[in-house]
Amino acid sequence: MGAASVTSAAARSWTASEACRTPQFWLPWLVLCLNVSAGIGVIGMASPMLQEIFGGRLLGEDVPFERLDAGQLGRVAAMAAGFTGLLSLFNIVGRIFWSTLSDTLGRRTIYGVFLLLGAALYAAVPGAGQSGNIPLFCCMLCLILTMYGGGFAAIPAYLADLFGTRFVGAIHGRLLTAWSVAGILGPVLVNSIDARQVAAGVPKGRAYDQTMYLLAGLLVAGFICNALVRPVADSPAANAAGGERAPAARSPSTVMPSVPPPPLRGIDMALLAGFWLLVALPLAWGLFVTVRQAWALLD
Repeated sequence: MGAASVTSAAARSWTASEACRTPQFWLPWLVLCLNVSAGIGVIGMASPMLQEIFGGRLLGEDVPFERLDAGQLGRVAAMAAGFTGLLSLFNIVGRIFWSTLSDTLGRRTIYGVFLLLGAALYAAVPGAGQSGNIPLFCCMLCLILTMYGGGFAAIPAYLADLFGTRFVGAIHGRLLTAWSVAGILGPVLVNSIDARQVAAGVPKGRAYDQTMYLLAGLLVAGFICNALVRPVADSPAANAAGGERAPAARSPSTVMPSVPPPPLRGIDMALLAGFWLLVALPLAWGLFVTVRQAWALLD
């Protein structure tokens, strides 16, 4: 199930309106919606989940969260804030890592990998919490956040594989409505289940277990949707007529010659270096501050 598995039929570029009338648009729409719903759910509850599951163990004391005093609560909250920043960094890493890997393995394959792996991790998080293993718990959530970021980064290329590159901006814009839906669905699911568990008398540290299992189920559903994606037909008109026809070949005169880019001048290289510094320096500072705050969790 490599890169060619969904690109062989994309012999021409589909318009946004044509793409939206195909199941090949709505299946990735569901994949993105389910993946983002699960990821947003984790982002929203990561800080309280860390505090309420481990409580005083974050400070090296065997005290449940409900019995912490004001000073201890403040220290625990500061550690949870550092952990939330660490998750943001892994979100960035995932966008680079998974999208790069998708160029080699293919988009459908890479989505299948991290959706299935993500479901396994979500289902394993409650066990890590009950074991009291803070580093394992944190590493699991960090890995989960790489897949959340990877889902965003690889989806434009996935659409280009399916529908061609010319109108992929418009198609991507329509697909991002899945993000809007997930922005409501994820928090509503998480908050409602957590509130129901607490109201039923479940301890706060265990109230997240059912939520994580549900989010794992969302990723399994996303995995199934991704597995159903197939290449699109060459022509919408031919497909509507019940047949297929090959796209017209372009004449040699319409093919633009390949022209190598001009070499960079000294001033161009200096400007390029300056722009990269504008990106790298704040990112490096944020990385330093986040790692310093989160180090206590892994120490």
